[in-house]
Amino acid sequence: MPKRPPFPIGDTEAVAGKRTQTEIPIGRLMSGTPLALPVIVVHGKSDGPTMWINAATHGDEICGVEIIRRVLDAVDPKSVSGTIIAAPIVNVHGFNTGDRYLPDRRDLNRSFPGSARGSLASRIAHLFMTEIVSRCELGIDLHTGSDHRSNHPQLRGDLDDERTLHLANLFGAPVAIHSRVRDGSLRGAAVAQGATCLLFEGGEAYRFDEEAITIGTDGALRVLHSLGMIDELVPPAPAPHIARSSRWVRAARSGIVDCRLALGADVEKGEQVGVLRDPYGKTLARLKAPATGMLIGKLQHPLVNRGDAILHIAALG
Repeated sequence: MPKRPPFPIGDTEAVAGKRTQTEIPIGRLMSGTPLALPVIVVHGKSDGPTMWINAATHGDEICGVEIIRRVLDAVDPKSVSGTIIAAPIVNVHGFNTGDRYLPDRRDLNRSFPGSARGSLASRIAHLFMTEIVSRCELGIDLHTGSDHRSNHPQLRGDLDDERTLHLANLFGAPVAIHSRVRDGSLRGAAVAQGATCLLFEGGEAYRFDEEAITIGTDGALRVLHSLGMIDELVPPAPAPHIARSSRWVRAARSGIVDCRLALGADVEKGEQVGVLRDPYGKTLARLKAPATGMLIGKLQHPLVNRGDAILHIAALG
């Protein structure tokens, strides 16, 4: 069998049958220090699909960084078919400073597909689309909750698309949520270019969540195996619950929230899911579930202002 040609990326050529680590230049910091996008390429000896997996598009969402490490540790480069492109830290600026956003305060995940001449966020988005997404037929975009909120492991995508639904079932997150693409998002830009993109949410910003990391790792490996890219087999997970919509429970008053439901809990429409009190202990409001379903997101910070999102419920059935 003829040797598969190298896979060029940035200024590097990834050799077939090996794991190659490289950096794609982004620019320079104000100090003059060069800044680059870290990328790991596992270029198989045999032909097959090209798939990317990325994390830390928001710099404070670090669970995905560990998911990618575990996925790549489980893969034998010598037996891979196709090519895996891993970008564990897309928002390098935010990751280094512990910030969700970029220094210009723009949200990178609202800046795709980007422009080579635009803002810093737009330029990074353009670089990522050009060097990685444009060369792939499938991607997994890893996220966590934000703003002191923790997410139950969940997969989001266009479940009306047959391939996306099939892969969502294979991935094996506890719940799969039908979700339209958002303008400026990586998923939206990737889908517009013809790629299939699965968005995984699980855990909380700034922290490792072992349940979310395990589910995300196993799910990514199942997808790779289903595509014939790896030999490593992870046992199948139970079929996910399917949700066509989700609703937030918001604070009707400012105060202190008392919610003792665990993520993943089943709730009934109209059920009391929490209490809002003032600092003296007076009950200000009782929080009610707006739909029957599963608790998929929860605010971990008990102090809230009127209108703050407290609980996220996926409507099931």
